[in-house]
Parts: sequence; structure tokens; C-alpha cells
Amino acid sequence: MRRKIAILGATGSIGKSTLDLVERNPDRFEVAAVTAATNAEALAAIARRTRATLAVIADESRLGQLKELLAGSGCRAEAGDAALIAASAEAELVIAAIVGCAGLRPVMAAVDAGKTVALANKEALVTAGELMTRAADASGATILPVDSEHNAIFQCLAGARIEQVSRIILTASGGPFRTAAAETIAAATPAQAVAHPNWSMGAKISVDSATLMNKGLELIEARYLFRLPSQRIDVLIHPQSVVHSLVEFVDGSVLAQLGAADMRIPIAFALAWPDRIETPAQRLDLAAIARLDFEQPDLGRFPALRLAREALEAGGAAPIVLNAANEVAVAGFLAGRLAFPDIAGLVGDALEQADPPAPHSIEEVLEIDRATRSRVEALMKETCH
Repeated sequence: MRRKIAILGATGSIGKSTLDLVERNPDRFEVAAVTAATNAEALAAIARRTRATLAVIADESRLGQLKELLAGSGCRAEAGDAALIAASAEAELVIAAIVGCAGLRPVMAAVDAGKTVALANKEALVTAGELMTRAADASGATILPVDSEHNAIFQCLAGARIEQVSRIILTASGGPFRTAAAETIAAATPAQAVAHPNWSMGAKISVDSATLMNKGLELIEARYLFRLPSQRIDVLIHPQSVVHSLVEFVDGSVLAQLGAADMRIPIAFALAWPDRIETPAQRLDLAAIARLDFEQPDLGRFPALRLAREALEAGGAAPIVLNAANEVAVAGFLAGRLAFPDIAGLVGDALEQADPPAPHSIEEVLEIDRATRSRVEALMKETCH
């Protein structure tokens, strides 16, 4: 029996890697629905190739184009927020790879419906972790992490109870400025910040890796995925990106998951869980790698990680403010409006100035997100002048 899947965000990097694995295993998976933000052409090509029964484009102005491209294919074309939310209805497994807060409502709908959700959307748990996990408990939904670090922890926990865990350790490459002096970091350009030493990623997530904010967001994700408090979640710099994360148990044993820097490994684990499938990922040659290095993160040179932990421990709406402020600040840096250190500076200012109440719905999450973005844009104009 083939597993029916919906790929929310089919044209992005996670979507493409998922499709690569699905198309290598046609006897195991059936694509029920695919979605994209604006790229009707790419979405139609994917829908035709996979014989999906539904294709949803978020941008309603592209619906006519999508319908034309899918004419005669047997695939239904729909558009808009309501269609995105309904896209996973006929799937057993939902690959949640829509970038940003645009993915919040569709992910929550899948969780409310009791689906198995392979979560690649960081913002879902960073901004709505309490709401999502409570909804999953109520509906019986299973949330499977796709981020390589959280997926590594999930693999290490196989067969273990969370009470047996003393701490989890997220690894970070350290990004392009791991060994750089504070003066060099202060003068960093967008081109330097996006030049990640190990992973090929988009500009925003590459900058997050350079500031270590990416690891801060993962810290918040881990809190909700694994139901552990902040003091039992550590971060360790590991420049080779071979050990993807570790779990320390109460008896002193430490389990680690190792693998090539290839997102198809964690995606495959989520796709086939609780089984495993083959991937074309490069196999590890530890003798060739020869050494694995680890070091503590420097919170003086990389204050974003400290800010993220503070937001996690503050709770309530603080993680929403952190995430929204960071997105605006990173966009400002990439546009040449801010210096690199101003990213963390703006996020810190936003956290100091905002204290909204904890959200009770996705609508409230989105309103706090909107208000924070507006406020940080105003702060950025002041900073630029």
C-alpha cells in the first residue's frame, strides 16, 4: 500500500529533495497534493510529473496560469490561503516545507486533523510551539522533525523514553565567521555572510547560520519537540558538520547521529518512519575525515544565540518577537541597510521594547508577528539614520 503524501512548499529546496526521494520509490509513495507560493510553472511541472491530484498556488493571481498549465492532466488547480490549509486533507503524511509564517495555518490544520507532519518549517514551533504541541496531543498527530539536528536527536531517541535523557546537544557548524575576530565580523558583507562552509542554503538561513541565530531558533524548536527545558538543551560548535546532534542519557551514555551534509537523509527518515529507505547520499569515510572537532559557542562574538535562549526562557510571545525581528533585520542586512552586528542589536532592542501577552491562537501569533515587523522596520529606519 503506497503512502499518500502532500508536499507543502514543493518548489523549494526541501520540496525538491523530497521529490527526489519519492520518485526513487514510486512503489512506496503517492503524491496527493503539491503547493507553491508563486511559481505556477514549476508547480505545474511537478504536479504533472508526480500525477498529483491537487496543485495549490498561494498567489491567487497565478491561478489562471496554473489552470492552463494543468489542462488535461487530471490535476485540480486551486489558489489562496483556504486552499493551502485544505491541501493536506487527502494525505496521510504532510511534508511541511513552506517558508516563514505563511506555513503556520496549513501546518496547524494538518496537526488538528491528526496527520503525520514532517516539519521543515522552523517558524511553526518557534512562534507557536505551545499551541502546536497542545493540538498534536489533542488530535493524536505525530510531528516528525526534518531539520538535520532535530532529526538526529529523534533518531538517537529511538526506543528511549524522554525521562531517560539528561540533555540533548545540538551541533552547529559555526558558520563562515567561526574563527573570525570581532572586528572582522563587524565589517562582514552579505556576500561573506552567505558563504556557508558546509551547506548549500538560501540567503536568509545562511545569514542565520553566520549569526548563530539559526541555532537559537533550533534551541526553541527542540524545547517543544522533545519537551525538555532550556537548561537541558546545549549547543556545541562542530565545524565538520558530520555529527548532526547528540543525546546524553542519565547513565552517562551519549548517542550521536553522523552522516553526510545531505538533507535527503533526514527527509528520508521522516518519509519512511518508522521504516528506513535507501538514499543516494554520500557514505561517510571517517578515515578520510580523520578528525572531528568540538568547541563551545562564543556568545560575545555571537550574541544572537544568547538572545534566543533568553526568549525561550521568557516564554509567552518572546520567541515570536525574536523570529519576526530577526527576519526583518536579516532582510535589512542583505539589502545593505544594516551592518552585520546590527542584526542582533535590533533583535535585542525589539525584545526589550515588546512584551505582548502569550498568544492563544494562530491568529494572535500572526498579529504579534505583524506588529513586531512594523515596529522593527521603524527601529531600522532610526538605526540607518
